[in-house]
Amino acid sequence: MKMKELLLFLSCVLCVSADVLHEDIAIVGCSDSDGEEMYGLDGEELAYADFNKQEEIYPQPPFIDPITYPGGYEQAVADQQVCRENLKNFGKGMKDYPPEHDAPSAVMIYTRDEVEFGENNTLICHVTGFYPAPVNVSWTKNGQKVTGSSINVPYPNKDGTFTQISRLQFTPQLGDIYSCAVQHLALTQPLTKIYDVEASGQSDPGVGPAAFCGVGLTVGLLGVAAGTFFLIKGNECS
Repeated sequence: MKMKELLLFLSCVLCVSADVLHEDIAIVGCSDSDGEEMYGLDGEELAYADFNKQEEIYPQPPFIDPITYPGGYEQAVADQQVCRENLKNFGKGMKDYPPEHDAPSAVMIYTRDEVEFGENNTLICHVTGFYPAPVNVSWTKNGQKVTGSSINVPYPNKDGTFTQISRLQFTPQLGDIYSCAVQHLALTQPLTKIYDVEASGQSDPGVGPAAFCGVGLTVGLLGVAAGTFFLIKGNECS
């Protein structure tokens, strides 16, 4: 091995850094009328305290080994008492500072599964980039309010804002139009996103895979070209 190649190899080894394999998070929050305690792993909720049902909720998919926190709800209740005492003390010291309000930076509506008319599906309203939490999400079908939706507890983003996801079970039918409206302290009027079942059903299902294959082929050809270039340059330098 030539000296310059050895130095290049050693330089690359010295530049390697260890990446974080997993990130977990625990959140305790409270207000005068509400509270939150949540545990997460790698951007997903593992458990949260439901103070209305008075139990710990584990919103984990059925295909993973369940992770539980024995005594988690009792701990959450105790943490809320400490949080409210701290809230009183901080409120006195911070009363002259105006609260920060960041409106949602993005609201998206989409389906969980590929649309098939007459088949049960889930509409998802994804709201992110807001502060403080939470947001309120309401749904309509053909202009009429619908109930039965669910929403997760606020999940923190790395920039200090929050994300929440609301879900609505529905059966796609031609002509139906759904909407999700997002309300937040920083908004003067709700942010509304529309989902048109007919427009979604008429989209060409082959466009997505074809575009993906086209991009993959282009990236592959660029990789071959780059490899050939460096091989030729390496032979010239030998």
